[in-house]
Amino acid sequence: MIDDETPVLDNHLHLDPDNHRGIDAVRDFARLGGTHLLVINKPSWHLDVEAESGEDFRPVFERTIEIVADASSELEGRAWPVLGVHPGLVSRLVDDRGFTPDEARELMQAGIDVAAEYVEAGDALALKSGRPHYDVDDAVWDASNAVMRRAFERASDLDCAVQLHAEASEDLSEVTEWAEAVGLPSHKVVKHYAGGRLKGPIPSVMSEKDRLETAAERGEPFLMETDYIDDPDRPGAVLGPKTVPRRVDWLLENGYEAAVRTAHVETPEFVYGIDTEDTLERA
Repeated sequence: MIDDETPVLDNHLHLDPDNHRGIDAVRDFARLGGTHLLVINKPSWHLDVEAESGEDFRPVFERTIEIVADASSELEGRAWPVLGVHPGLVSRLVDDRGFTPDEARELMQAGIDVAAEYVEAGDALALKSGRPHYDVDDAVWDASNAVMRRAFERASDLDCAVQLHAEASEDLSEVTEWAEAVGLPSHKVVKHYAGGRLKGPIPSVMSEKDRLETAAERGEPFLMETDYIDDPDRPGAVLGPKTVPRRVDWLLENGYEAAVRTAHVETPEFVYGIDTEDTLERA
């Protein structure tokens, strides 16, 4: 069972205090033993922002930072913001708003640059980027990869991590080669919504038992997440905020103490430079 000295980190979830549960979801997480959160800004258009310039993403980022501060006050540990541009925006721009792929790339790269300002100022922990997980034409694919490369460049400059939203795969080593080519170590690239086995990035494993068992038995660095989306129109989508603490309990009950330490202490330090034990003790 989770004890008072065990940090429990959900590496990727969203909070929407204006339209759905917000802090109530954080309280659910904390009641079951959750201590730390990485909160990713929701897609800009979900907050009614139809960006025309990089500056237009700023309200999305600032609202996320505000809810993270509120979330930290509910936790035994703390929360951190992860900011960036959802890769699905490229399709919204090209298919719905008439942008060319190059115009979409320029706008999304500008959004990454603004997100990087918050990391540089110490107001955010890491960047978010990626590419569509669905079929797109070559021009959109190339534009998306260029946006992701920009995120790697900025993260290299800032010595921070990048969380990637990308297609399901067990081998994304080409992507980490791109990161390394601009000076970003492969362990600072995190694949969100990952399975238990992955070459290249650090897997942020969806907290389903079979995926977690695979990750635990590999003995490699990994993180745990729910991708909770806090969306009133999709209340049952992805996993709920109570899931990571429940799965940590399950892992401990089944003898995976070392894997729990890997996912909630060692890998967060390795990837993000955060000390989940020290921040828990200070709280």
